Amino acid sequence: MTTLTEAPEASAARETPARRRRPVDRLPYLLLLPCLVIIAALLLWPLGQVVAMSFFKLNNVRQLRGDREWPWVGLANYTEILGDPFFHTVLRNTVLFAVANVLLTMVLGTLVGLLLNRLGTRMATFVGTCVMLAWATPALTGAIVWKWIFDDTSGLVTWLFNALPDGLSTALFGRADWTGYGWFNSPLLFFAILTLVVVWHSFPFIAVSVLAGLKSVPSELHEAARVDGAGPWKVFWKVTFPLLRPVFGILIVLSTIWDFKVFTQQFALAGGTQDRTTYMLSIYSYASAFSPPPKYGLGAAIAVILTLILLVVTGFYVRMVLRQEES
Repeated sequence: MTTLTEAPEASAARETPARRRRPVDRLPYLLLLPCLVIIAALLLWPLGQVVAMSFFKLNNVRQLRGDREWPWVGLANYTEILGDPFFHTVLRNTVLFAVANVLLTMVLGTLVGLLLNRLGTRMATFVGTCVMLAWATPALTGAIVWKWIFDDTSGLVTWLFNALPDGLSTALFGRADWTGYGWFNSPLLFFAILTLVVVWHSFPFIAVSVLAGLKSVPSELHEAARVDGAGPWKVFWKVTFPLLRPVFGILIVLSTIWDFKVFTQQFALAGGTQDRTTYMLSIYSYASAFSPPPKYGLGAAIAVILTLILLVVTGFYVRMVLRQEES
């Protein structure tokens, strides 16, 4: 009797793992397939083409159209770029510009986000709408407006400096008449104006994102910190910032990627690719590829290097996030 009662239980125990195995549901993968195909067609295929072009010597449009062969040069384009001292100057300009813009954008966007969180509903809606106008303005349109503001004859900045008393203007800046002054001729002034344009266009997204994060922070934590005697600065660093650390991390990575790839504003303010002293990697890649004589393979190699730098930045952030989750 014992064997008869135990045998079915043993067989049931042996069959339980097999019965628990459920068939793989392929429907989610099928639903994702159209999106993956679109991403591959719009992103991965062009990226693969750029990577492939960087290993060839391409000097005319006929090669791109397939009418002529692509001479294989291997890593010659990368060797030429990495060995060029001008590339190191451009890389330095890009890194310094990106660091300055990320810092200013994050600080200004965070302050505006904190302000919107403290305002009433109507005033926050009004201020938020005004702020988002900068974000909604196309990059090219905004750059053209700012270029007019700094026009050397009829620009608003030129008019304001001419409105200063001659003695004060001469004592402070060494000149009284600012008509005809080239605001974009000096590399330092050019990068300062470009930073102003990029930060003006970028900080609204940071402000709205920070505001959304602040809405998720329980107000009881802030009230408890104020009861304990913490001021606004300490409340932010001890309560708000730790809770919004993931949000700030994502915003920093996105801002870094955007600022490394600035092209439209620089091209519009500089009026093309003539001024090599203000080159950054994006404009350098474009100028190398399309300026006569064209070197499409060289421009593609610069674009690949820029992509690798951004992948390293993104990978560093992902690794940092994973370490925080493990701890």
